[in-house]
Order: sequence, then structure tokens, then C-alpha cells
Amino acid sequence: MSPRIAGIALVLLAISGCASDRRVGPASEAFDKLDVANQASAPLAARVAGEAGASLEPPADAQTRPPTTSMLIRTGQASIEVDSLEVAVDAVSRLAVSMGGYLTNSIVMTGAADQRRATLEVRVPSDRYDGAMSRLAGIGKLRSSSTSSQDVGEEYVDLEARVGNARRLEERLVTMLATRTGKLEEALAVERELARVRESIERLEGRLRYLSARVAESTITIELYEPAPLVGNPGSNVMVEALRQSWRNFVEVTAAGIAMLGGLLPVALVLGLVGFGVRRRWQRRRTAEAAA
Repeated sequence: MSPRIAGIALVLLAISGCASDRRVGPASEAFDKLDVANQASAPLAARVAGEAGASLEPPADAQTRPPTTSMLIRTGQASIEVDSLEVAVDAVSRLAVSMGGYLTNSIVMTGAADQRRATLEVRVPSDRYDGAMSRLAGIGKLRSSSTSSQDVGEEYVDLEARVGNARRLEERLVTMLATRTGKLEEALAVERELARVRESIERLEGRLRYLSARVAESTITIELYEPAPLVGNPGSNVMVEALRQSWRNFVEVTAAGIAMLGGLLPVALVLGLVGFGVRRRWQRRRTAEAAA
């Protein structure tokens, strides 16, 4: 081998070595990122949307496995007849506080001409629901009571699975956004999908918090009412009210009689005129027959 050929071979080996060193250095990492970006450039929006739609669905085992614990939302209804509405409302408030609950809504109707009644909504811890229902009989005469339950355990498990899948997708989108070297439209598509996934996570977690709160507390709707008085309005003197009602009845009967006479008077006048005409004609005929 001539010295010239040997020199050319040494130069080629040095160039290839330098290229190999550059290939495994920072330039190689940039080249790899560029390859990834080129592979994801065209179908990026479609792939991201597909992954989002698939990841928000619960896995097959989550759809079939039963809830580990039952989650019941219990709701009660009660109707109680009481002697004093104010005393009963205060008793319900004290009962709610003693059971670790509170009064949420109240409607009180105490009009002069209406039956006095109130509708109260109470929330108590679920583990004290039975105790609260059993103590309602001490407020007054318990006329009716009912309890309804809704099991939301399956929905809760399904929501937890969806939140887990959405969080994993969020992590992939954040990684993709941090390492991308492609076009601007690709970054915008990833950011839009990331915002949509985060919104889905917040909505699902809000539903989980709502179900947890409803399971932890039970709602009891209590209707209180006083017995309707036989005569008069609540709080009034029965005898005075009876005399007033008698006078009202007399006035109403008199007014009805006057109204009836007012309607019959025109008819009576017409009938009187007709009768008077018939009588005059009959008298003239009798006079003519007597003269003949």
C-alpha cells in the first residue's frame, strides 16, 4: 500500500469516528427528537383525540367488578301533627343539632285564614339517620314516615376509574408538550386536548365529591301542622267568631234574596201586563155579549 493511499484511509477513519461521536452526543438527541416529531406531525390531532376518548372510558374490569362497599344515599319523609307550631319547629332544630346535623331549609305558613304548617329539611350524619327518625315521634303525633335509598357505589367506582385514566392521559400530554420539536399547530392541538382533559378531570372529581357528601349525610324532610279549628281562625275567640259568621250568613242570605228579586221583577212586570190585557179583552167580550 502506497503512503498516499494509507493517508487517505486514515483521514476517512477519523471522519467516521468524529461522526459516530457526534451521533451519540447532543446532536444525536436532537436528531431523535426530530424523528419523533416528524412521525407525529401529520396525525397528531387525530391520535391525541383518539387517546383521550379511549382513556376516559373505564377499563373492562372496572365495568364488571362490583363495588367494594355499598354507598347509600338515604332520604326520609315524615308528617307530624303538633299542638304548637313554634314549639315543634324549635324541637326539630334542637334534634338536628343533637344528632350532629343542621337545618337546611324551612317554610312556615301561619296566615290568618290558613292552617298553620311548616316544612323543614334536616341533614344528619348517615350513621345517625335511624336514631333521628326514631326520635321524631317525640315531637308530636307521627302520622306518616318513609325512607328511600339509592346505591351509588357502582357509579363511584366507575368515576374513580375514569379519573385515573384521565390523569394518565394528562401526564402523556404534558410529556408530549414538553419534548415536542414540531410545528406550532401541533403544540396548539396538544394544548387544546390537555385543557379538555383537565376540564374532564375537574368535572369527574366534582361529581365524586358530591356523591361522597350525599352518602356521608342523609336528608329528612319533616312536615309539621296544627289541627284545623272547628270554628274560627287560629288564635281567635270561638264564640265571637261564631256570632260574626252568623251575621255574615244573614247578610249573604238577604243579599241573595234581593238579587233574586231583582232578576224576577222584570219577568213579573211582563206577566202582569199580559194578564191585564187578557182580562180587559175578556171583560169587553162579556159586555158585548150582554148588550146583544
